Amino acid sequence: YLAYEVDLPPAVLGGFDPGLAREFMRALVENAGCNLHIRLLAGENVHHCLEACFKGLARALRAAVALDPRETGVPSTKGVIG
Repeated sequence: YLAYEVDLPPAVLGGFDPGLAREFMRALVENAGCNLHIRLLAGENVHHCLEACFKGLARALRAAVALDPRETGVPSTKGVIG
């Protein structure tokens, strides 16, 4: 599932159509089998807005795959979720 709340004015950034960012996110979600929620709260410069969206995505992915030093053994929710 992709929730992409990013309203950008029509623009071209060095030959890149900013509208393709949404398509990239959609393809990522469909192929990774994950959910992604992106909401741009403020900003007017298209370059900076897209940069913030991709940086937020990168930070979220890094946090999602990071090992938890507090976890011993194999991470599991077995017996926790009922």
